[in-house]
Amino acid sequence: DIDPINPNVLYAATWYRTRTAWNFEEGGKTSGLYKSTDGGSTWTILNKEGSGLPSGDGVGRMGIAVSPKNPSIVYVIVDNQAKKPNAKKDSATGKLLLRDLKNVTKESFAALDEKKVDSFLKANRFPAGYNAKTIKEKVADGSFKPTVIYDYLKGPNDDLLDASSITGCEIYRSDDAGVSWKKTNQKDLDGMYSTYGYYFGKIFVAPSNPDKVYITGVPVMMSADGGKTFKSIEGRNVHSDHHVVWINPKKETHIINGNDGGVNISYDDGKAWFKANSVSVGQFYSIEVDDAKPYNVYGGLQDNGVWYGPSTASAAGEWFGSGGDPYKMVTGGDGMMIQVDTRDNATMYAGSQFGAYSRTSKNSTERKFIRPRHLVGETPLRYNWETPILLSKHNQDVFYMGSNRFHRSLNRADTMINLSADLTKGGKPGDVPYGTLTWIAESPLRFGLLYAGSDDGLVHISKDGGYTWTKVYGEQADAKGKKKTSTALPQDLWITCITPSAYQESRVYLTMSGYRTDNFTAYVFVSDDYGTTWKSLSGNLPAESVNTIKEDPKNQNVLYIGTDNGLYASTDRGTTYMQFTNGLPHVPVHDIAIQKRENEIVIGTHGRGIYIAKLDEVQKLVK
Repeated sequence: DIDPINPNVLYAATWYRTRTAWNFEEGGKTSGLYKSTDGGSTWTILNKEGSGLPSGDGVGRMGIAVSPKNPSIVYVIVDNQAKKPNAKKDSATGKLLLRDLKNVTKESFAALDEKKVDSFLKANRFPAGYNAKTIKEKVADGSFKPTVIYDYLKGPNDDLLDASSITGCEIYRSDDAGVSWKKTNQKDLDGMYSTYGYYFGKIFVAPSNPDKVYITGVPVMMSADGGKTFKSIEGRNVHSDHHVVWINPKKETHIINGNDGGVNISYDDGKAWFKANSVSVGQFYSIEVDDAKPYNVYGGLQDNGVWYGPSTASAAGEWFGSGGDPYKMVTGGDGMMIQVDTRDNATMYAGSQFGAYSRTSKNSTERKFIRPRHLVGETPLRYNWETPILLSKHNQDVFYMGSNRFHRSLNRADTMINLSADLTKGGKPGDVPYGTLTWIAESPLRFGLLYAGSDDGLVHISKDGGYTWTKVYGEQADAKGKKKTSTALPQDLWITCITPSAYQESRVYLTMSGYRTDNFTAYVFVSDDYGTTWKSLSGNLPAESVNTIKEDPKNQNVLYIGTDNGLYASTDRGTTYMQFTNGLPHVPVHDIAIQKRENEIVIGTHGRGIYIAKLDEVQKLVK
């Protein structure tokens, strides 16, 4: 932040963080607060030991706010990843807790009170047939690990979202321009950041009142006493996960808030809010269409659930938290993939992050939860953030789902069967599930011809409905397809899409992304022999990560590609590409669906909502 009176006085925060596909380290010793009095030529660190500010390994992202009225008053909001001095315990009741079993040894497990273990198993609906005695016997003879109960009951993202022992959000204030600091919040701000304080990190001071402070996190909160106490100013129509607050300098009760649901405006310091979502900014992960007339468009949105509505509807002027016409909410959370049974255009399979799926119907309030489990004693299943699901087009009673293994149901997901072994490289230690399936595809020409792709760069094929799988590492032809090399597919890349051809059974298209390791090469491949050999179709695509590929419904030589910067079309099956962006902003295209009857392409962008276009003009370009 900048001193509003003396622009040579600057405050800046550094942040130590590491992010891989399998782990996120949110703080470190090099996170710091700095001040410059000469316009940035030189800097002095402020969070030295003894300054009053936190320092060391646990310091995460920091936000800074200088009071416009009195620049000597400076606030800092800190995501403190340090462990709490006294992590929560249930010592008063003596009850067994799941976290007590996370790192339990063989000896300490044997010493556990069997009555407490049995009570714990019953309360957590552990599979019938197991009790403290039988589990202890299997741990003793080596059949089970001592962590078997924890491994079975823990959620796929528990390590990512366990905030019970983290200090979390803290507020600090200096009244002498950064010389000394005091923590202001009198009570822990539990729930302000959960475990993802890196997502927020902002604090705001009212222009004329240095004691009036707003902070953003999972809720948005306000303090009128210099940060000592805070109250939530969220309304029922205000989405959680807040990022910015604008304060009107001429009327300080007039504030504008930006959050994961869009923009909210209040004229009374948050007592009442209204939505101002005139700009479409939805971040879609997935898109699907049905065969109704008019057909419906379905999509999963970041932090806004899964929705559907008629393709003929105009963009809504406001966001409805409970689902208002013409759009309806299917499920909440971070909306992921959705599949629709086109036999009735009403049965839907949809869900949220890390494999929390369910089957619902537009004609019923019934909800069938779907998330396959490993057996007691097996290695826990790993689910991707966007867990892949697929409804077979050959028989829509058949439902497929992927963890690190392949799962199938023959009865609309009423029962799921684990058909495969691990189809990944086995995962890596970290707080984010990795070594997971990211895509499942079935040939539109042959029932049971299946492909599975993973986040660690593996592609497998099954020709018998998922009972047996073969890893695809075949030789790769050069870009012209003339000579073969011994080079396998690029390694360790995220499989973003697999599209079996509707024109030739042995043909399959594949896209991959390396952006998580700063590799922005456009990876597009095709195989005409079930994945035995591969040919690059990157053509003249720019260096943009590729998210999806679809065939044209009328011409096998026309392909559509969605990248992190837009939509491309090829009329020569991947030799060359042209932008397909008239009326489309430069925005990531995460998914494509094609409605064959209407000959329309529907794209889900990650930032600007859904777009629909006719395919007639592109098809006319083919000679």
